[in-house]
Amino acid sequence: MSSTPPPAAPVPFFQRFLNGVERTGNALPNPATLFALLAALVVVLSGVLHAAGVSVANPANGQTIAVVNLFSVEGLHRMLLEAVRNFLTYPPLGISLTCLLGIGLAEYSGLMGAVLRLFVLAAPRQLITPMVVFAAVMSNAGSEVGYVLLTPLAAALYHALGRHPLLGLAAAFAGVSGGYSANLLIGSVDVLLAGLTEAAAHIVDPTYSVAATANYYFMAVSTVVVTVAGTWVTEKIVAPRLGDYRGDAPREELKPLSREEKRGLLAAGAAVAVLGAVVLAGVLPADGFLRDPLKPDFKDTLFMRGLVAFIFLFGFVPGVAYGVAAGTIRNDHQVVAGMTHTMKSMASFIVLAFFAAQFISYFIWTNLGTITAIEGAALIQRLGLQDLPMLLMIAVVGFASLVNLIMSSASAKWALLAPVFVPMFMLLGYSPELVQGAFRVGDSVTNIVTPLLSYFPLILTFIHKYDPKAGIGTLIATMLPYSVAFGIAWTILLMLWIWLGVPMGPGAPLFLAR
Repeated sequence: MSSTPPPAAPVPFFQRFLNGVERTGNALPNPATLFALLAALVVVLSGVLHAAGVSVANPANGQTIAVVNLFSVEGLHRMLLEAVRNFLTYPPLGISLTCLLGIGLAEYSGLMGAVLRLFVLAAPRQLITPMVVFAAVMSNAGSEVGYVLLTPLAAALYHALGRHPLLGLAAAFAGVSGGYSANLLIGSVDVLLAGLTEAAAHIVDPTYSVAATANYYFMAVSTVVVTVAGTWVTEKIVAPRLGDYRGDAPREELKPLSREEKRGLLAAGAAVAVLGAVVLAGVLPADGFLRDPLKPDFKDTLFMRGLVAFIFLFGFVPGVAYGVAAGTIRNDHQVVAGMTHTMKSMASFIVLAFFAAQFISYFIWTNLGTITAIEGAALIQRLGLQDLPMLLMIAVVGFASLVNLIMSSASAKWALLAPVFVPMFMLLGYSPELVQGAFRVGDSVTNIVTPLLSYFPLILTFIHKYDPKAGIGTLIATMLPYSVAFGIAWTILLMLWIWLGVPMGPGAPLFLAR
């Protein structure tokens, strides 16, 4: 007599919810296709709204702003003639590619990996968790290097120390992905988002400039907040839940830096010192060669205005120095190969940038961005929210965190949201830098709990080394406490920041002068 199998255990509600999010996200088109469709939608809408006579009065000067019709012969001519110009003048394109040429070479030569290993291996045992989280946050300056190198390294480190390897992996993943925007250094994401923000701000003020350091003060302090919150969650919530490791994965001995790697780090350190001395010599004296006599403020120095070039140099020069001294770079062909390797990884971004550039240009040409901003500002005023900056910024954080569950690319999301959010809040007196900072908080905290993150499958692969039976639910359940803690702590920091009235970065106030 055969016994009937027991009924399958019911799938928890949260697991069903995440599965639904995954299915929804997979049903969305590629981001490049999405921007192409949005550009076409803008063209069609411009024709419909123009025919309907939609217009608003500019609150600044009272002039009427009407919808410009692109669904016309004249509109077709303009789109055809200016397509290349839209692409080439798209702010994030040249900026991001220039920065990543230098940073990518530093990664290719092995410099980024050696620095991260040195940072983690040098930490005392009791400081391992905060050092891992901090190193993971800082690794964002090197693009995806933290995901690929530090996450498995942290798991091996904790395993070697007799702790659960997934505890180290979780701490590193939380810092790399959940703390994505925080950093003590200016990285490519700062430059990229600043370019998108500036392009959106031009809808209201064509002369407005947004520097890569727009959120530097806030993000530098955020690095400390994320490190503290990540450490607390790791030790107080995740460690007790995971308990002792009972798997059979062998412990791997962490190898110290080789003689060649140490020699490379010394050479890279010397290169950074020389570059730093040159910058200080040009910036500190009142008549320094990197100062503009007509604009004495630090934010107007040639260093700040040419920050993209300096980011390239601070990646390229130490990267070459490390590679030559460590033996990973032997000739100029390998230098070029390193930068070429980085550009290969940017191919999808270049494709996306073409369509995003057309969408943003059409959005500006048609006046839809300006009209939406004015109407949105009017709605907020009617609701009486214009004088509640904390509530408004909490709404931005929440909205960005929800969108992030189905579209994990920060640049794709901000390219879509900035043309609406930035001008709308500018008309209410809030600076583009503040709005960008609020977006970055929401964009970061839910990275670690969405299966649609591009590195999510890679992290699962690392987990399977120690727990072959683990699935998406394992990773989600492990990382959810970090997401909640980061969201609460980071939002509180933002509210405190607004309450104190501290600038978001050099020359980046919270509010616009009225």
